[in-house]
Amino acid sequence: MFLESTSNRGKRRGWIEVICGSMFSGKTEELIRRMRRAQFARQRVEIFKPVIDNRYSDYDVVSHKGSSITSTPIHHSSQLLLLASDVEVVGIDEAQFFDDELPNILTELANSGVRVIAAGLDLDFKGRPFGPIPHLLAIAEYVTKVHAVCVKTGNLAHYSYRFNSDDSLVALGETESYIPLSREAFNEAMANPEEMNEEARAWEKWQEEERQKQEEKMQSLSSNEEKSGTE
Repeated sequence: MFLESTSNRGKRRGWIEVICGSMFSGKTEELIRRMRRAQFARQRVEIFKPVIDNRYSDYDVVSHKGSSITSTPIHHSSQLLLLASDVEVVGIDEAQFFDDELPNILTELANSGVRVIAAGLDLDFKGRPFGPIPHLLAIAEYVTKVHAVCVKTGNLAHYSYRFNSDDSLVALGETESYIPLSREAFNEAMANPEEMNEEARAWEKWQEEERQKQEEKMQSLSSNEEKSGTE
């Protein structure tokens, strides 16, 4: 999506974009990509995230793949009006964790000429519409739904299944707590959670083994490069 036009800068036109999907679907990666493009277009940009999201960094927005961009953590959506007063493009990560006033705040920003890009989960771990995301989907000019790959069927996944014992609505986690599932697999998991939880733990173990292999490979390459440099 190319929306970085800087023509007629004196007549700024605002709008809202929403990037939604399950966990591990690339929402944050896409948000960072769009923000980077706006930066390359020499636009004033600012990205915000809820202060509770400190999984990878207290201040940066970081994708599961490791891409990152500097952000400002905030407690309430009302802070956006002050912090984004002189910004052309505003990014919001983990929008589902914000308060219910977020759609009204983002509408006000868009009406003032700001391009707003919000990314977040559209469904919670029980498959229910999550937080302010449904409202944002209704008022956005542009909606992008991204998908992960179901770890059970290999089909498109748009459910985030939690396989630990935490039943709270907001529970930060990664592969140690969540897996992406298709509709069919998610329904099976809700009907028979014990079986799916066992499969999920096996998938988590495989993921960890793959990460370790990749780290060992990178260390080996680095070591070989150092040896070549000293010869």
